[in-house]
Amino acid sequence: MLLIQRLQEKKVLQKEDYYGSYIIDRRFFKGKKSDWQYNSYRFEITDKDSIFFHCTIGERIFKTYRGTIDISVSYASARLILSTYPTTYRSAWNFYLVFHSPYYNNMYFRKGKWKPLN
Repeated sequence: MLLIQRLQEKKVLQKEDYYGSYIIDRRFFKGKKSDWQYNSYRFEITDKDSIFFHCTIGERIFKTYRGTIDISVSYASARLILSTYPTTYRSAWNFYLVFHSPYYNNMYFRKGKWKPLN
């Protein structure tokens, strides 16, 4: 019973949990479009409250949009605040971010290091 309860709890996020590199989470959608997004976009959030959104061709970054972020800690779990709010989905151990794009609809990002696709 305790194990089931633990699995149903959601990770409580701290500001530091958001720091790191993010890549497209291809587990939600498979195929060429997902692979293309993975090879075309990624971002980083630094401990200086900066976000660097990279447009890429595979490993090569050809354009970076720089910005600042705010992380609200007024909730039980910290929330990332940008001009358009991403949705944070949490499980017991990790989380992922979903950004709405007028071009691609929802874009799913998770923490991770970019690696070439096979």
